Amino acid sequence: MLRTSDPLNAFLDHSDAPVKSAGTGTLSGKKLAVKDIFDVAGHRSGWGNPQRLAEAAPASVTSLAIQALMDEGAQITGRTQTEELAFSLTGHNAHYPQPVNPAAPDRVTGGSSSGSAAAVAGGLADIAIGSDTGGSIRAPASFCGLIGLRPTHGRISLEGAMPLAPSLDTFGWFARDIDLYEKVATVLLGTATPTLARPMRIEVLETLLLGPREAEEYSRMAMRVAGCLGDLGAAPAFSHAIDDLYWSFRIIQAHEAWGSHGKWLSAADRGLGPGVRERFDFGASVTKDDLAKASARRDAFRAELAELLAEDGFVVLPTVPGAAPMRDAGFDDLQAYRERALRLLCIAGLAGLPQITIPIGTVDGAPFGISLMGPAGSDMALISLARMIIETNEGH
Repeated sequence: MLRTSDPLNAFLDHSDAPVKSAGTGTLSGKKLAVKDIFDVAGHRSGWGNPQRLAEAAPASVTSLAIQALMDEGAQITGRTQTEELAFSLTGHNAHYPQPVNPAAPDRVTGGSSSGSAAAVAGGLADIAIGSDTGGSIRAPASFCGLIGLRPTHGRISLEGAMPLAPSLDTFGWFARDIDLYEKVATVLLGTATPTLARPMRIEVLETLLLGPREAEEYSRMAMRVAGCLGDLGAAPAFSHAIDDLYWSFRIIQAHEAWGSHGKWLSAADRGLGPGVRERFDFGASVTKDDLAKASARRDAFRAELAELLAEDGFVVLPTVPGAAPMRDAGFDDLQAYRERALRLLCIAGLAGLPQITIPIGTVDGAPFGISLMGPAGSDMALISLARMIIETNEGH
């Protein structure tokens, strides 16, 4: 098992030299952690796999988005754990010690941006970079009591990042407080803020909550949101079944993941951990007909959501089905949670829409987030709404 370099198992021990910030600005003095799929000049990226790390050459150029943060004075403090090839959701990489969730130590951090979430939740970093293909910002943020935005697809450059499923991959980051979150967003997204004025709920999404305790806490959070942003209007049901959307997402993601990594995986036994290996095998088995049907369903769903939201609507929804699974949960239980969570998380991914999770809830003493999903390009507006909700919640 490879080594980590801190008590939370957040940072990797790659023996890399420190990286100096490139300037001063709005992020001066802020500690920045970077998920181990992003290039940093002079450093190797392992992508969560020992063989990849051994084969990797140091990057010659830093990832564009990370460089932008460094130019504003952020100081890289280290590289953080990722699940293998960023293709999982629980936060457990078979090759590394499991990261610790500081907000709920008996529960998982979530993945694949596991180390980044642990670093910020534990105060080892102020900002931590991750990515979100199937939920790898939103789920760990909810599990660890953090703010996390999946941006509009393509809005932030992924130049210098490992691809997983390019039509779904997005850049992302964690922070503990909304002021800092918004400062990072301004660097990466600018300041344009369209008005979102029509909050709504979609009942079928709420049926994915785990049980009565989760439903009760989600109802409490939704009431807080409504009290701050206005009553949640009932949106019409999707014309597609949730299971059909889930399978469309799974097929597209797995097919693209095999396209990104199949050649390397086929060249030798890469020692993939359980779950990751099976997901790549599934990607290799996707047929042209499977992909065509999944892609057509995604196109229709995107058009449907775009019409529903127009320019000023947003959906309030559970981020995940409940609090993080327990660290000692068995493989089958973790897999069942993952599949249930993906039915919620795949919505924004399929539609390419921004979604922010806000840390205002708890279940059994563990963090549980609520989300807002808006139309394409409404990233900054969602952050502004999140600020209103967080500040109102702090007043209670």
